Amino acid sequence: MSIQTAPPRSPAKPTARRGDVLLRWWWVAVAALCVVGLLTYLMDEEKDPTKGKSVVWGDEFDGPIAWGETWTGDRTSAYAFQDRNPHWFKLDLLRPGAVTVAGGVATFTARPTSYVLENGRTAWETGLLTTEYTPSDFKVRTGDYLEARVRLPREMGAWPALWTWKEGGNEVDSFEFHPAHPHALELTNHVNRAMKQHTDRAAIKPGGWVTVGTYYGAESVEWYVNGHRVLADDTGVGKDWTAYPVLSLSVSDGTHHAAPASQEPITFGAEYVRVYR
Repeated sequence: MSIQTAPPRSPAKPTARRGDVLLRWWWVAVAALCVVGLLTYLMDEEKDPTKGKSVVWGDEFDGPIAWGETWTGDRTSAYAFQDRNPHWFKLDLLRPGAVTVAGGVATFTARPTSYVLENGRTAWETGLLTTEYTPSDFKVRTGDYLEARVRLPREMGAWPALWTWKEGGNEVDSFEFHPAHPHALELTNHVNRAMKQHTDRAAIKPGGWVTVGTYYGAESVEWYVNGHRVLADDTGVGKDWTAYPVLSLSVSDGTHHAAPASQEPITFGAEYVRVYR
């Protein structure tokens, strides 16, 4: 009689422990969330702040400055003496003739004068554009998007800016620039304090053109450089905010930023200013 023996049994396959399975799924979920977050971030960064809006006010600088209609250039309530503001580190003496238009570009030119300011320093005549004191009394408001394309100055002492002002405040700086920091723009919400020094060596440089814009959200102000959102402050300006847009070339007195290195003129350019609503 033959005895048949059963073939040896294969060793049992190890089964994954429940904890290992849960850990794997946890990492899958984390990876998925990271991918979704990255895609959302990229889409958000590339969103168009003008979508659904149209231009309600602006200047393409395709003709002479419309003084007394579109712009005021000889005074602003932001300056202590209307046409000069020596107590805020500026050598400015506002002169409408310091802003000229040619070839579709408004050029702001600052030059030294013999005028002595209240702080004993010598003033530079320079240009500023504001809608304050104009017949239209145009103001930007919550929900608007303000944009300008500008040519940054090369000369030390230059202090160009796109900003807003009304009744002693309501200031939001779309940008401030100082050639001593040649690749940086200062972005500031003075209404509900927030700020950033945005650096971009490719987009921001003395003598270069750059497009800057600001969306005035009630709960978050957003800044754009060449169409890319670079800051959302999550503080906003509130639902009832309004202010006058201002485009200017100031001259630094050297207190916080470099003063002019020579007596040569300082120039700053703008191709357009537009408000979308």
